[in-house]
Amino acid sequence: MEMDPMKILALDAATSACSAALMKDGKVIARRLEVMNRGQAEALMPLVMEVMSGNDFAGLDLLAVTTGPGAFTGLRIGLAAARGLAVASGLPCLGITTLEAVAEAVPATEREGKRVMVAIATKRADLYLQLFSHDLRPLGDPEVLPPQDLGAFMMRADRNGPSLLVTGDGAVDAIAALTEAGLEAAATTAPGYPDAACVAAIAARRWHPGDRIGHPLPLYLRPPEASVPQNGGRRRTQ
Repeated sequence: MEMDPMKILALDAATSACSAALMKDGKVIARRLEVMNRGQAEALMPLVMEVMSGNDFAGLDLLAVTTGPGAFTGLRIGLAAARGLAVASGLPCLGITTLEAVAEAVPATEREGKRVMVAIATKRADLYLQLFSHDLRPLGDPEVLPPQDLGAFMMRADRNGPSLLVTGDGAVDAIAALTEAGLEAAATTAPGYPDAACVAAIAARRWHPGDRIGHPLPLYLRPPEASVPQNGGRRRTQ
């Protein structure tokens, strides 16, 4: 299907990288990506300004940003930046999950006739997971599970289905757990983090000029680790 001619600025800061990409008429014309576990707050907007060099924000049609799951701080940084740009420019902003973006990077030749599992590492000893078909249709909802539960996860998803590829920065742990459960799985050649270029590609297929969309919301598979302090945050008297 031919895509509508448009310009998309995509952002990601949700996991173990930080990136920005500018797509025009289905082709990425500028892309910057830095692998990092922290520092996205300082890195993201300079990357945006680099990819927008020589381009006017007024010439954009759409903003796209990853919505999670991912690191709480990085996720909020990306969403806040995208929303700020959307308000300032009056542009629509589309949310794409990190799991979709990671799956998008797996080459079509690798996933032909196979299923793709995305496994993203968390700050705890578990994984954000989602299973996709060879053409990247979701085969279930995103979940957060400890690696030792992957055998049961695949039982629910049909352990005797097509061969399994695993991608994401949690792929090593996921493959080890699947092997322990007696299941075969192979790693992909794709990077284990979202890439704004992949976010833009998904957005180009999903959105058409004139579509009405709301503000993107963060996807949390469990509550943030931060909690409201006792006593309303005030220091208790002795």
